[in-house]
Amino acid sequence: MNTILRKSVLGVAGLAFAGGVFAGPVAAHAAGTTHAAKPVSVSVQGDKLIPHGVQGEQSRIDLNDEQTANVKAIIAATKKAGMDERAAVVSIATALQESKLENLGHLGDRNDHDSQGLFQQRPSSGWGTVEQITDPEYSTTAFLKGLKQVDGWQDMPLTKAAQTVQVSAYPDHYAQWEQQAADLVAQHWNK
Repeated sequence: MNTILRKSVLGVAGLAFAGGVFAGPVAAHAAGTTHAAKPVSVSVQGDKLIPHGVQGEQSRIDLNDEQTANVKAIIAATKKAGMDERAAVVSIATALQESKLENLGHLGDRNDHDSQGLFQQRPSSGWGTVEQITDPEYSTTAFLKGLKQVDGWQDMPLTKAAQTVQVSAYPDHYAQWEQQAADLVAQHWNK
């Protein structure tokens, strides 16, 4: 795909997320306890889950049964799409940032535009209907389609790959979830 067409596709796709992340609803209702870890800049070359090491301070939340079920749904959708563990790590880290792995419906005044679901996708930006984007398999598949359009995503730091799809107002925030996402993929990939 040529660069101009790819940027156009990603630009339209990213609009679905730009509003949802900028002063989005996640912070207003995030469940679970966030635990900050010490800053890490480790290079784990050859590790398929974290090939570039994590960037910056890492966050971690305790997951409830619904959030764990969403992790499993993201992994299942990633496998169904024929993608590897690294794609699942990028997807789970993105959903941790966007929704804390909660399948969010419309939040009224706390909603930023019409962002919904695990990835805070917007029906008005072409991601699908509300029913579709609040379906974990559908929303993950939509995110992965965007990720596949990113040339060299496998060789990018997680936050850059996620940001290229999401077009967030806070592009570096995805990085803080990489270790927890990798731990979750390691725990649930072969189950």
